[in-house]
Amino acid sequence: MSLKQCFNTQQFRKLAKRRLPGPIFHYIDGAADDEVTYRRNTAAYDQCDLVPSVLAGVESVDMKTRVMGIDLDLPLFLSPTALQRLFHHDGERAVGRAAEAHGTLFGISSLATVGIEEIARTIKTPKIFQLYYHKDKDLTYGMIERCKQSGFDALALTVDTIVGGNRERDLVTGFTSPPRLTPRSVFSFATHPAWTANYLFREPFELSNLKDHIPEGSNVSVSVSDYFSSMLDQSMDWDAAADIRERWGGPFCLKGVMSVEDARRAVEIGASAIMVSNHGGRQLDGSRAPFDQLAEIIDAVGSDIDVICDGGIQRGTHVLKALSLGAKACSGGRWYLYALAAAGQQGVEKALSNMRAEIERDMKLMGARSITDLGRHNLRWR
Repeated sequence: MSLKQCFNTQQFRKLAKRRLPGPIFHYIDGAADDEVTYRRNTAAYDQCDLVPSVLAGVESVDMKTRVMGIDLDLPLFLSPTALQRLFHHDGERAVGRAAEAHGTLFGISSLATVGIEEIARTIKTPKIFQLYYHKDKDLTYGMIERCKQSGFDALALTVDTIVGGNRERDLVTGFTSPPRLTPRSVFSFATHPAWTANYLFREPFELSNLKDHIPEGSNVSVSVSDYFSSMLDQSMDWDAAADIRERWGGPFCLKGVMSVEDARRAVEIGASAIMVSNHGGRQLDGSRAPFDQLAEIIDAVGSDIDVICDGGIQRGTHVLKALSLGAKACSGGRWYLYALAAAGQQGVEKALSNMRAEIERDMKLMGARSITDLGRHNLRWR
């Protein structure tokens, strides 16, 4: 299989699996416990059908949307994810350039492998920073200030990771960041020489936003789950979220909201947006899919705050279903991380091109000239 043969997320996944050592691939691919929620995130879209309108004379479509005051050419953006230079040596640089080519938003994580300042200097597309609320408040507040000084467009506080999920695949493979050689993993690294050479002989791997604050930012191997459980502040509450919003002072999003009550609280503290998300099924297994929660959350707060559907997106029709319910945009991680692992910037650009083409074609088939033409009138539930 080659990049030219990748027309959908599952094909990118197969190519990524061929090119990555097992522990690295399964870090992207895995989720919590029995991975029920991980599978449900995508399966939820199958319970909803699209009802097209015909004879609508749709020669062209307008896919533009506006989220948190940011204009996007595509109603789909690249959710912030950690450790991207483990998946391809260009990491966040490749993802940012691909997003820029398609005029959409992309984000970097507190656990990014390229620093805030470099991303701000080199990537011109709108940028969102995903903040983890660390016990070390100098680190937490320092990252906020760095984003302000660097001109990031929005800040997303992740609210569903006060402890790490039980990611059993990582326990089986021995995955850590940085990677640690074990008897179980050494064969996989040895049989993927291209990845191993890039990791060993290109710029040293680091968590660029953390390296000057804590040893876990550079040279101490730790699982992501252990990092969350030991380094993040489990006392984070609504007052802390309101304080972060005030310190930031710009477009502010809560990532990981899944209930109507929490959505209403997000409005009360002045958030600009919420990402309806369960962290890709990587935290609380057995929880609801974001798409299943979308309608009741939008009914409760959709006129007061921008609602983003995050998770399980693999097709353009998934995006149209979420937009039809009232979401302002969709986002996700795995769909572009597989492509990043498969072929770097070219892979992410092709994944975005595939999605753009699907959304455009499907909007024409739906009889929708713009995303504002989509609504619940064109949905039916099984």
